[in-house]
Amino acid sequence: MAQQPHRPSLLKIRRRKRSAPGTPPGTLVSHPDASPTTIDLVAYSADNIEERVVTDIEQIRGFLGRWPVIWIRVAGLGSIEMIHSLGELFSLHPLMLEDIINVHQRAKVEEYDKSLFIVTQCPRAHETHMQMEQTSLVLAGGVVLSFQEQPSSLFDPVSQRIQQRKGGRIRLSQADYLAYALLDTIIDGYFPILDQFSEALDHFEEKVIFNPDQIMINRIHGLKRDLLHLRRIAWPLRDAVNSLTREKAGVTESTRVYLRDCYDHVVNIIEILESHRERGSDLINIYLSSVSNKMNEVMKVLTIIATVFMPIGVVAGIYGMNFNSAASPYNMPELGWRFGYPFALGLMAAIAVGFMIFFRRRGWLGGKSRKENF
Repeated sequence: MAQQPHRPSLLKIRRRKRSAPGTPPGTLVSHPDASPTTIDLVAYSADNIEERVVTDIEQIRGFLGRWPVIWIRVAGLGSIEMIHSLGELFSLHPLMLEDIINVHQRAKVEEYDKSLFIVTQCPRAHETHMQMEQTSLVLAGGVVLSFQEQPSSLFDPVSQRIQQRKGGRIRLSQADYLAYALLDTIIDGYFPILDQFSEALDHFEEKVIFNPDQIMINRIHGLKRDLLHLRRIAWPLRDAVNSLTREKAGVTESTRVYLRDCYDHVVNIIEILESHRERGSDLINIYLSSVSNKMNEVMKVLTIIATVFMPIGVVAGIYGMNFNSAASPYNMPELGWRFGYPFALGLMAAIAVGFMIFFRRRGWLGGKSRKENF
């Protein structure tokens, strides 16, 4: 039996508790379920690279000013103290830190005095479900800070490019190119998810024609709901990336060329989402048509059966009236005939066979109608 393609289930959206109404702006409140905070530091130039697991924020000071590019990779938002200390070290605005902690933000790009703040929502595929997670990037001079809700391998390809002896353009470029590489990795993470949705739609499209059922239509509705949620996330991301293609503090002209390519990818993502949503709607229409056709077939069979038995019932009714043939030669003479009973059964059978031949010649029983023979 062929293995069925993986069908993504409903997106699991983390509902983070927002700050209570009236809370002063910039208040940092960690969610109880937030992962513990870990910080990795990667400092590199065209020729050298140094990596460090940061256990004390003061360790970062020794790297500032010594390396052209520093990447501070923060995973987990459970430690408010460490994130607050990072904000003090790099003079990050309190509102920026609040948006990093409260992971219900829409994709956006904001400029502050000494830094550029980027917020994205990134889909992550698990074995049984998918989950949206917020990833924030901060570009502050020659330093790039990335904040993830949980430890993951999302940025491992970028880390591997940096670690290569011939790191290519990323080792020769400034920090804004590193920020672009991280953003491009986030955007490219949408395409495997979209491929899974495409496989699921192909699977449903095959089943909806041959074996439509209520469970499948529920799954199609869930799939459409997921696609709608992804669309709501992708539209702000398009506007955010588009704003980066224009002049922004800390983003060079050479990097803006690559950011335009990112923008094209986001537009492609939105187009694919729209196409998938239309396919989902078409599948629902096909399902309704299939159910209607199936019901029509059932009604056709029942109608044919009823039509065949109606004249048979008439014959049976006539010969069941039991008129006395001795009173008049016109009163059911077949009752006294030796072959009356076989004649009545034969008449009923002939009527049934005649109707079946007629239905088949009309094409109502799978045969070709006369018009189709020409």
